[in-house]
Amino acid sequence: MKIPMKQALVEIDGDEMTRVLWELVKSELITPFVELKTEYYDLSLRNRDATDDTVTKESAYAIKRLGVGVKCATITSNAARKIEYNLKTLYPSPNATIRAILDGTVFRKPISVPSIKPSISSWKAPIIIGRHAYGDVYKNAEMIIPEAGTVELVYTDSAGNEKRTLIAQMPGAGVVQGMYNLDESIKNFARSCFLYALQEKISLWFATKDTISKTYDGRFKELFNQIYETEFKERCQKAGITYFYTLIDDAVARVVKGEGGFLWACKNYDGDVMSDMIASASGSLAMMTSVLVSPCGVFEYEAAHGTVQQHYYRWQKGEKTSTNPVALIFAWTGALTERARLDNLPDLSAFARKVEKATIQTIEEGNMTGDLARLASTAPARILDSWEFIAAVAQKLS
Repeated sequence: MKIPMKQALVEIDGDEMTRVLWELVKSELITPFVELKTEYYDLSLRNRDATDDTVTKESAYAIKRLGVGVKCATITSNAARKIEYNLKTLYPSPNATIRAILDGTVFRKPISVPSIKPSISSWKAPIIIGRHAYGDVYKNAEMIIPEAGTVELVYTDSAGNEKRTLIAQMPGAGVVQGMYNLDESIKNFARSCFLYALQEKISLWFATKDTISKTYDGRFKELFNQIYETEFKERCQKAGITYFYTLIDDAVARVVKGEGGFLWACKNYDGDVMSDMIASASGSLAMMTSVLVSPCGVFEYEAAHGTVQQHYYRWQKGEKTSTNPVALIFAWTGALTERARLDNLPDLSAFARKVEKATIQTIEEGNMTGDLARLASTAPARILDSWEFIAAVAQKLS
């Protein structure tokens, strides 16, 4: 008998190799055991183009309504993709669109396997990235400057009064970019990070570059500290949790010499870069959990890596690739666990934990994809392709 579900979760399909593996994970590891209920949204680049990207916004509002979503990796269009897919226009990052609607913070944590040692030998515990999920470069405005001229930042208040700041007196052609954030979003970012640190019983670092970006990054530092002092200082002290602020370049130097085991809070783009660095140093981009925690109490689980473009082209030629599906598996188990918590379904939660345990045990027994085989303390007898790896996990579940 399959494990029942009470309510649906939002299923967001994606692109390329991860889309292929998404269906494989679902059909081999989920639906044979669970009466899966999902509200499905196709965020493939072709469907986003066909719907003028309205499907992306619809999926985000569905997550708000149902409380839990699980998302496959998606393509962010650029000039090359516009030609490849014959797109009407360049669409924004679907992740940025969803995060702008949900706000909140993305928490990314390495998936630890005893036989896969981090490349930084001093790390003894995972480093978790808390990435602000609103604004910054992902909601920017850009302009090509064709010739010499003046570039200004202009703010007009509700009464029509203007405030101007000179950006540059351009001596010739160039480019300019403007971005923004909101005080309330920054405060929610801080609250999410302190709550997560308290839940996990780990210390919290926050890093920006306020010595250079004195106003923009300085505002982040100011509001983060304000939330700590007024809302969390006493709770953190009682729990033995340290809050630590430093410049981001200093944080990087400390990270690579430290033991790990803390939450590192970063602004949006900083978190994008640093989570990839932590994932790669911990083993693989495909060995990282990622969950967006919204201040309105909803959760979106996703694979933290891209669509694995080159593997997809090989798959189209008939090859079986050794693409690591672990992050996709853990996106599904994370979403099922949260759905189980909200709906009080202990059997569903226990099943999700069993899938994760079966996945880790499969790797520990020497059955793994190529990216992990190069890092394993004991080399596997044979590198598995994605289909073989998922089959090995499914056999352990059965």
